[in-house]
Amino acid sequence: MTRIILIRHGETLWDIEKRAIGHLDIPLSDLGKKQSIAIAERLKSIPFTHLYSSDLGRAIQTAECISETCKLDITIDPDLREINVNRVDACIQYNQKQTTESVEYQNKMENKLDCITPNSETHRQRQDRIINIMNSLAHLHANETIVVVSHSSILKGFLEFVIGLESSGENQFPNNNAAFNSFIKEVGTWSLETWDGVEHLKNL
Repeated sequence: MTRIILIRHGETLWDIEKRAIGHLDIPLSDLGKKQSIAIAERLKSIPFTHLYSSDLGRAIQTAECISETCKLDITIDPDLREINVNRVDACIQYNQKQTTESVEYQNKMENKLDCITPNSETHRQRQDRIINIMNSLAHLHANETIVVVSHSSILKGFLEFVIGLESSGENQFPNNNAAFNSFIKEVGTWSLETWDGVEHLKNL
């Protein structure tokens, strides 16, 4: 049995404002730093062998807290990055003006798997990427427990794959910053163990 504990990075200021960050490098907020410490403390009691992170700063900041607390080095993997929505990265998801960029973003976030803006990534491409990296990590670390720090759409995309839903951009599942999520792979089959565990965040 292989277990992957999948963590979304701590809160950023843009998360508060409901902005789509994409590949932009926005640092953690003060609360995000506290959340990172809290998830690190929760993970300290769980024996795991490797720590992976997206190469974006907010994920690395979160992983650094885990690394310091749990005494494991971080392996950086760009395949764990957030979905790339290119020049619509900075659009506000709610109450945005009807600019060309915001219309493109709305089209992308709706259930239009192959909608794409220049130099960006579709939900289908994102889905293929995260399935491939998770399967690769499970193969590389067979019968181990590992921790992976990534991003909102990556977590939701993998959850949709595991429970058999078609990939979409809709926010149909809770997905809190620095929540505890875990997946199990046995005999070639993935299953969900825990989703959006937030007990360690209650007092922040």
